[in-house]
Amino acid sequence: LTQLRQVADPLGVGFLGIGMSPQWTRAETPAMPKGRYKIMAGYMPKVGSLGLDMMFRTCTVQVNLDFSSEADMVRKLRASLALQPIATALFANSPFTEGKPNGFLSFRSEIWRDTDAARSGMLPFAFEDGMGFERYVDYALDVPMYFVKRGDTYIDVSGSSFRDLLAGRHPALPGESAGLSDWINHLSTIFPEVRLKRFLEMRGADAGPWAELCALPAFWAGLLYDAQSLDAALDLVKDWTAEERQTVRDEVPRLALTARIAGRTVREIAGDVLALARQGLARRRRLDSQGRDETRFLAPLEEILASGRTPAEDKYAGPWGQSVAPIFHERAY
Repeated sequence: LTQLRQVADPLGVGFLGIGMSPQWTRAETPAMPKGRYKIMAGYMPKVGSLGLDMMFRTCTVQVNLDFSSEADMVRKLRASLALQPIATALFANSPFTEGKPNGFLSFRSEIWRDTDAARSGMLPFAFEDGMGFERYVDYALDVPMYFVKRGDTYIDVSGSSFRDLLAGRHPALPGESAGLSDWINHLSTIFPEVRLKRFLEMRGADAGPWAELCALPAFWAGLLYDAQSLDAALDLVKDWTAEERQTVRDEVPRLALTARIAGRTVREIAGDVLALARQGLARRRRLDSQGRDETRFLAPLEEILASGRTPAEDKYAGPWGQSVAPIFHERAY
């Protein structure tokens, strides 16, 4: 960060640990001049009302985790999909839009509910019998395309079928069949709550301050990289229906820890999940130079759980005096 500031400060660039731009309008937000972004910006309003806000005014932090086999992938995918709303609640940190409270604790998460249903969401099929790599490929093949890239040029094929490109009958590229780079690019345009690539990508958390950035990988590694904790996590969510999982995902952006599933609050479930993560990290026993294990990185989440207040609820109504201005000092890197 010190090196980053040495470059950024002379340019007047700062970095803010929050899940959504707290002050600027969409029109005031500069856009990276990338070919794919131009295509996406043209397509987004056709499939949802908040896609442009997702592109230009939100910020997440993601954790990528490995799997050892197809069966291991399925177990980790199911646990992390079911528990992704728990992470969203714990890390909720996007309560402001254009200088005022927006009525949500994680508006970034709410924005994803009205971005593009064909390429986002909770992947209910992942919990069905027969789930594996092939089933995910079938899903990805049916997600509409954004573009193909040839050389340095992005070709707008938004809304079209990857199956047509694979079969060599895509109208924009007659006679051409998809190559591996086309498939890799296409997979990068799919945005479920957990994304499968050659690893699993956790996508549910708002960006936040430094301590929370460290807490997020500790949370997921403790759950998914320890066999006992993963077994217990799967046992915790095994009776949740697809409807219950979707309902809690829909409620968490506004309610965070007070949302409910299966007769319990998210705060109560988060307590169980954090305990599993702590136990998993302790069993991993990855020690730093001072002999400390990774459980110390969970401390910010345990403080949130103890208080019952997310980062989004922390200071606006209290010491900040209903102003977003202090955020540029207190949440800046």
